[in-house]
Amino acid sequence: MATTDANCSEIRIQVPWGHIAGQWYGDQLQRPILALHGWLDNCGTFAKLAPLLTTYRSILCIDLPGHGFSSHLPIGIHYEDLEYVRAILRIMEAYNWKTVSLMGHSMGGSIAFHFAAFYPEYVDMIISLDFVKQISYTPEYMPTVLKYIITKNMELDERIMDKRIPTEPPCYTMEECEHLLHEATDQSVNLENCKHILERNITRSTLYPEKYYFSRDGRIKVKRGYNASPELIIEMAKRISRVSMPYLVIKGGSSTNPSSRSSAIEDYLKKSHKRFTVRTYAPGTHHLHLNNANEVSQIIIQFLQNYDSLRKEHFIVKAKM
Repeated sequence: MATTDANCSEIRIQVPWGHIAGQWYGDQLQRPILALHGWLDNCGTFAKLAPLLTTYRSILCIDLPGHGFSSHLPIGIHYEDLEYVRAILRIMEAYNWKTVSLMGHSMGGSIAFHFAAFYPEYVDMIISLDFVKQISYTPEYMPTVLKYIITKNMELDERIMDKRIPTEPPCYTMEECEHLLHEATDQSVNLENCKHILERNITRSTLYPEKYYFSRDGRIKVKRGYNASPELIIEMAKRISRVSMPYLVIKGGSSTNPSSRSSAIEDYLKKSHKRFTVRTYAPGTHHLHLNNANEVSQIIIQFLQNYDSLRKEHFIVKAKM
C-alpha cells in the first residue's frame, strides 16, 4: 500500500531492535530535512507536503519506532519521548551527518524542541507544525499519570505474550478505517486525506481479506512524555536561543490541539530568540500540512530562502575577516 511517487524512495535504517522505516523525497545525495510525524501518525502525514518542497530541499520522512512500518520496541521496553530523541541520533550516525535540519508536526515538533535543547550544536534549523512543546502535567497529577502508564504497559505486555489471544485485532473496512481516523483526530484530518496516514498504519486481514486492522504498536498509546518542570523548559529554551538557529512555527488557525496555543515557552522564545517566527494559517486544522499542503509549503519555502540568504551572508562576512 506504500506510495508509488517516482520522486520518493522507501528506506530502512538499522537499529538495535530492528529498523526505522521512512520515505526519502528528492535528491538522496543532498542532506535532507528530517521530518518527524505526530503521535499515532506516521510519515504518510507528509505525503502531500514533502513533494512540494523537493525543488528546494530533499525531505526524509521517518516512521518513529512503533509507528508505520518501523519495528516495534521489544516486549518489556516501554515507549517514551527520549527514545524518539535518541532515534534522531541514530539516524545522524547512520548517514554520518554532523548537523540536522528538523521539521516536526505535533509530537514531532516537541521532539525537535527537545533534541535542539539537548544538542543545540547539531541543529541548524527547526520547522514546527502546530506545536512547540508538549503540555506538562502538574506535580500533583503526575503520580496518577505514571501509575496509569506503568500499569497499562504491564497489561499490554501480557496481552502480547498471551498466545491464547487471537493474533489479529478488530478488523474494519477501508471506509470504516477512514472514519475512525477522521473522528479520532477530532476531524483534524480531512476524510479524503486519511488514506495517506492509513497506508502505513493498517494491514490487510488474513481472516477477512476485505478488511484491515491497525498494525502500529498499541503500546504507543501509553507512551511516557518528558514531563519537564516550567523552570527546566525555560532552561532548555535558553540553550536554543543562545545558538539562535532559525526556528519557524506554523499554526492552524482552526486547530483545537491545546499544545498549539500560545504558551509561556512560546512567549519566552518570541522575546529572547531573534530568529524565532510564528505564522498562522487561518483556516488550518491541527493537520494543516496535510489538508493545506500548498499554502503551508509556500510558507516553508520562504523560510528556507531566508535561511539560505542568512547563511550566505554569514559565509561572505567570514571570508572577509
